[in-house]
Amino acid sequence: MDYPEFYELVFQAPAVEDDVVVVHRTDASGAGGYPVYEDDTGIVRAEISSDGEVRMIASGGHQEPVPPLAVRTP
Repeated sequence: MDYPEFYELVFQAPAVEDDVVVVHRTDASGAGGYPVYEDDTGIVRAEISSDGEVRMIASGGHQEPVPPLAVRTP
């Protein structure tokens, strides 16, 4: 299966506009066998299935990642 190079993860932000984080595909695969995507900082990491299902992955200790409201291709 061919997966997109980039996704936008849309999170609810306390401000008026939602927070959008762009993640790019890495060479890693997650527990479900789908590609792992991360932002340029490596802090926001997610496994994204071919159906657009997102599983957030903690990138450090004591992190509790929140799932995004939406995932979309830019």
